[in-house]
Amino acid sequence: MQGRSTKRQKEQARKQHQQEKDVKRSERKKEKSERPTRQPGDIDPDIADIVPGPQPPLEY
Repeated sequence: MQGRSTKRQKEQARKQHQQEKDVKRSERKKEKSERPTRQPGDIDPDIADIVPGPQPPLEY
């Protein structure tokens, strides 16, 4: 009868994991909807500080 209890534990763990994913998914969706929209021509904050071209060597 060992197989039934481990199967039940696996099913419960899978269900719990799925619930956690659903919560995270809904939080991301909420945060995305609350984020201010950018206007055309605005600078993308993800790439605002990136300098094109060769990069200076790292100094240790």
